[in-house]
Amino acid sequence: MIGDIETKECQLKDPMDLFHSGRVVKICAPMVRYSKLAFRTLVRKYSCDLCYTPMIVAADFVRSAKARDSEFTTNKGDHPLIVQFAAKEAQVLCDAARIVCPFADGIDLNCGCPQRWAMAEGYGACLINKPELIQDMVRHVRNQIDKPRFSVSIKIRIHKDLKRTVDLCQKAEATGVSWITVHGRSVEERHQPVHYDAIKIIKQSMSIPIVANGDIKTLRDAEKVHHLTGADGIMVARGLLANPAMFAGYEETPLKCIQDWVDIALELGTPFTCFHHHLMYMMERITSKQEKKVFNVLSSTSAVLDYLNDHYGLW
Repeated sequence: MIGDIETKECQLKDPMDLFHSGRVVKICAPMVRYSKLAFRTLVRKYSCDLCYTPMIVAADFVRSAKARDSEFTTNKGDHPLIVQFAAKEAQVLCDAARIVCPFADGIDLNCGCPQRWAMAEGYGACLINKPELIQDMVRHVRNQIDKPRFSVSIKIRIHKDLKRTVDLCQKAEATGVSWITVHGRSVEERHQPVHYDAIKIIKQSMSIPIVANGDIKTLRDAEKVHHLTGADGIMVARGLLANPAMFAGYEETPLKCIQDWVDIALELGTPFTCFHHHLMYMMERITSKQEKKVFNVLSSTSAVLDYLNDHYGLW
């Protein structure tokens, strides 16, 4: 599960220190299948301050050693690290938090996933309509994890009636949440413009840090959203998939970053599909339609390495 880990407390960092640094905190979002150890290692090389694991269903994680082994891998360079859980019961979330506590710097409760399966199970975005349950879960973790520097955060979507979102955030703050990430869309909205004005109102109503999320594709976008909202941090998902060097100011993925990905992925034993998918995302903007037709159907690591060598002199 936790290859090559040193469990000394001094290895862990206090993520709250980032929010007190006076700089906007640059954050890699939780992404199903993608924000795993290898990708986190890559974005940390390119000015990413804080990384999240993909969302993990807490009940499965607590119940099954197999789930723990496949869902959570880290190492001593993988800090600061937030483990994101989907949960709907306070004690289950506590049990999951206790398992990861020696190896991570905090946990995040997913209150924003709009997928049908998650909502049907009582996870994700349906929690924004249950502020007391969120409070209960946060309070339990705070009471049971005896580690003051361990962060407990939540990631939410907004209500159509923003007063409800502000109320939810204030209740969460009163219970001891470390920070709140706001995806500036409602549950029903998918590709509509992000409501940065709503994030600004939430930020103005709170004293804890607020992280803005949604449609941030470049470092310029990140700076613009910071100015629009006053957010303390910027969380990026697809923008980082397309360009893992985004936070370092690159407009498109530099070849050095592609080389770094190959080195990291091979060293950590990343499965081929994941290795290949990341490269497809990274090379989207720098390859022609014809090149994509060839590259996207390659079916082995050696074929990919040959292609990168022939076309870019890499590897």
